[in-house]
Amino acid sequence: MSPENAIEVKQVTKIYKLYNKPIDRLKESMNPAHKSYHRDFYALNGISFEVKRGETVGIIGTNGSGKSTILKIITGVLTPTSGTVEVDGKISALLELGAGFNQDYTGIENIYMNGTMMGYTRREMDAKLQDILDFAEIGDFVYQPVKTYSSGMFVRLAFALAINVDPEILIVDEALSVGDVFFQAKCYKRMEEIRKSGTTIVMVSHDMGSIIKYCDKVILLNQGDFVAQGSAGKMVDLYKKILAGRMDQLQEELEMSDFSGDKEVEEEHLKSSADGSRMLDQMSINANREEYGDGRAKFIDLGLLDERGNVTNMLLKGEMFTIREIVQFNAPIEAPIFTYTIKDKKGTDLTGTNTMYEGTDIKPVKSGDIYQVEFRQKMTLQGGEYLLSMSCTGFEHGEHVVYHRLYDVVSLTVISNKNTVGIYDMESQVKALKNPAARTEENA
Repeated sequence: MSPENAIEVKQVTKIYKLYNKPIDRLKESMNPAHKSYHRDFYALNGISFEVKRGETVGIIGTNGSGKSTILKIITGVLTPTSGTVEVDGKISALLELGAGFNQDYTGIENIYMNGTMMGYTRREMDAKLQDILDFAEIGDFVYQPVKTYSSGMFVRLAFALAINVDPEILIVDEALSVGDVFFQAKCYKRMEEIRKSGTTIVMVSHDMGSIIKYCDKVILLNQGDFVAQGSAGKMVDLYKKILAGRMDQLQEELEMSDFSGDKEVEEEHLKSSADGSRMLDQMSINANREEYGDGRAKFIDLGLLDERGNVTNMLLKGEMFTIREIVQFNAPIEAPIFTYTIKDKKGTDLTGTNTMYEGTDIKPVKSGDIYQVEFRQKMTLQGGEYLLSMSCTGFEHGEHVVYHRLYDVVSLTVISNKNTVGIYDMESQVKALKNPAARTEENA
């Protein structure tokens, strides 16, 4: 094992035997001819990767991709069917929170029992106990059997134990999404602290905002197969293609790049964005959209582009993004106006603008002209699902005329790791002063 690595996974395969009926398992075990009554399910198929010391690595993929399975193999909960895993360092795992707890033991007893299982002495756990209790904030319930705990208290204690034992390697499986918003904030803060301290972290999450924020490298799995590894932003972009079912485009991109560096990825994107392919073919478009107009203009392509210029239906809160509209004109028009509107799922207009509001006048156009208009702005909407509408309109003789309008043409998912109250984020800058009145008196 390389001294710079904390974890090395080599050609790991995990196969489960699936039986149609429970009796088939017995038939197979007792059959003198060794007849098979099962079919093999590959939860993992020849997975290999390395995690360097002090690195934060994310593992992403759709449900059933083998993410949790590989974490359980790394922690020793599962044994691989073939392949090897080498780990150098003391592991603390946040898999199924509290899975190692004895329901009849008190919280204190479970803390010491789990500490012993992690390899800590009684004296070492004595030193860590107060930090664990302060983090959990469950009061005197720590002296009661954990079977009497609410689900929230149980989660608090399990997380507090796992994250306050100063692990050399921390394994996290969706654990940061538990508890109330205040407890989650404390968990994220603690995660950031141990990350900066040099702890090696391997995390599985469906929260792409957390993946991009925390991870130095991301591994993408799909249906038990290794797809690619690279920078967080690029792997999330590939993951979006899997979610959208664009496997052909994914395969083409995998063949064109090894994702060995962000610079190379950006150069590859610049080539692919100029190849003439339609954005519409790379997005999830509403088949039941409403559209109308007099036909003098027509949208021939449209798309949402994230901060890195990738066409996508998923955007990160806080990043710049672009709405691109391409319209072909079928008749001369004096002053066309390009618009967009973003609504919530209830149909309420949340935001939008147009080229007239923005002072971008489009000169008279001729039949056959094609115009591309881009609206670039920062995504400040809260995490959630939204709908995008757009149109090409104008004013003729004082009347508003619609040349082509598309209602709810694209679904838009905003990914966020920090939501505030309401529809959008004011991006407040917060300052807190202790005893400001006393300070004023001192200065006087």
